[in-house]
Amino acid sequence: MKKIIVTGGLGFIGSNLIELLIKKNFSVINVDKVTYSSNYYNTQGFLNSSSYKFVKCDLNNKTKLNKIIFKYKPICIFNLAAETHVDRSIDSPENFIKSNIVGVFNLLEIFRKYSKKNKKTRLIHISTDEVYGDILKGRSNENFPYKPSSPYAASKAASDHLVSSYVRTYKIPAIITNCSNNYGPKQHPEKLIPKLIYNIINNKSLPIYGNGKNSREWIYVEDHCEALLKVFQKGKIGEFYNIGSNKNLNNLEICKFLIKIAKENIKVGKNVKIEFVKDRPGHDIRYALDSRKILAKLGWKTKMNFTMGLKKTFLWYLKNDKYYNAILKADIVKRLGVK
Repeated sequence: MKKIIVTGGLGFIGSNLIELLIKKNFSVINVDKVTYSSNYYNTQGFLNSSSYKFVKCDLNNKTKLNKIIFKYKPICIFNLAAETHVDRSIDSPENFIKSNIVGVFNLLEIFRKYSKKNKKTRLIHISTDEVYGDILKGRSNENFPYKPSSPYAASKAASDHLVSSYVRTYKIPAIITNCSNNYGPKQHPEKLIPKLIYNIINNKSLPIYGNGKNSREWIYVEDHCEALLKVFQKGKIGEFYNIGSNKNLNNLEICKFLIKIAKENIKVGKNVKIEFVKDRPGHDIRYALDSRKILAKLGWKTKMNFTMGLKKTFLWYLKNDKYYNAILKADIVKRLGVK
């Protein structure tokens, strides 16, 4: 059975990707350093599978990471290990530099040696649409200049450039993907949609930054994972691929969608109402990807309708209340990103 390493596999996208890879008959080694956003509950669906193994390791532990990669000899490494919450990057940017830049540098140095001896291997580096910055009109394609606004986005932009430079300089077999906002099961409730769902279920107000008009492109996490698999199978070394849904909604629209879904499934409490709060510093107004390249070159497109995906997401959190037990309450309700 072919082996794949997924870094950050206790997180949201990583755990969903592992589930897909196991279904596709790959053996998966999950490498995760276990932070506040890691959740062992995310592995419930495959924890006892003979195709799954967990190894605790930080990308900044270069010696241990080197041993893991050379021991398991993966045909692919999906790099999802990253600090991802913009508000946390505003409060503590140093953690993002260490994880998203230095950690990726360590991985690249090891992969550079590993790929010389294993010519058919691949590194898929997963990044974000936030590297392009505000896209007030139109959509950003893969040739758009990077213009990150937050420390998080800047750290991801730096890691993308590092990977790209190693492809050109050292000829490593790597590919970079930039994806829009994900939603779906297993997402930490510091992020917008699971936070709103948590608050609705617990009869709390719904905090919305600024005027609520910030627009994001939303993609269901399983669609993203299918795209990553397609990039591994058919993607061209050194290329960038945008992964998006072409479906933009602002935060107010998301709130209204969720309240409507909630009323169809539970009794919504009187405290559930929109509360406008102080905006985060440097908050981008709009992200929007042009994903025509991955459709034309690799034949991938989204499958999940947004309304159906949001219903599935709401019902998952409603039925999986134990998911929250492994998360510190302060990490759910504490306001960050106001420095």
